[in-house]
Amino acid sequence: MGAQLRVYKQKIASAQTTKKITKAMELIAASRIQKAMARVRAAAPFARAVTRAVSAVATHSNIDHPLTREPETIRRSAIVIFTSDRGLAGAFNSQIIREGLELSELVQSEGKEPVYYLVGRKAVGYFQFRKMDPAEQWTGDTDTPHFHTAEEIAARLIDDFIRGGDAGGVDEIHLVYNRFVSMMTQSPERVRLLPLQVVEASEAATTEQEGPIAYPLYEFEPDPATVLDALLPVYVQSRVFNAMLQSSAAKHAATQKAMKSASDNADKLITDYTRLRNNARQAEITQQIAEIVGGADALASGK
Repeated sequence: MGAQLRVYKQKIASAQTTKKITKAMELIAASRIQKAMARVRAAAPFARAVTRAVSAVATHSNIDHPLTREPETIRRSAIVIFTSDRGLAGAFNSQIIREGLELSELVQSEGKEPVYYLVGRKAVGYFQFRKMDPAEQWTGDTDTPHFHTAEEIAARLIDDFIRGGDAGGVDEIHLVYNRFVSMMTQSPERVRLLPLQVVEASEAATTEQEGPIAYPLYEFEPDPATVLDALLPVYVQSRVFNAMLQSSAAKHAATQKAMKSASDNADKLITDYTRLRNNARQAEITQQIAEIVGGADALASGK
């Protein structure tokens, strides 16, 4: 009985130590979520402004730009998968990798060749283990993304897109990342980044008033082609950076949820092992009492 009691005490101590670690990680993730969401909110106005500017130029001009031109034949499709550098986030990384592979199967069924671009060590490790070679990979900047990383990713994607699938580049680009919905929900998202799909103003605008809608007239200086050359790289950078920020916020939320679940499980283990320890202790006491009573009876009968 004594050995069994020691085992239960060791397990209780181990569960308590684990709970301290998971509780601390839960609190750290909770504090980081607020900072990550503040960065998402701060970046949103700029992203919207760039999107409106690009849509205005592309809609109200007849410029045939390489980044807005739809290829006649799409041979190679870029799939950019955003994961994290660290684990302990539940199904955060596995669900986005699965989403990327499902998109890969879809483009293969359409006769296209998928080309992978990986962000985060978890995606890199997954592809290395399965001996799948990505075109490029970026690691070390997923917890608190920096804009220079988004610039590097955007520059590589734009270069490969302009080069085209026939010359070893790509003909279209898809982003796959986790979007922060709430503290409990992180939704996998697929976004077709390039070629740029511009929605006509007459289709995109909505109003509660009846009657015709008056749209402004635009003038571009020095000319629409130069404006697009300047705006489109910034647009791609902002979309990539937004995906990184959304993925970061979703990862911290997933980590908090996973660590809270781990802390709750540790509490349950502590309760169960405490009950077993008490039962073992009670059994040991009962056995000792029985031995004492038996010894006393033996002594009494011997007299």
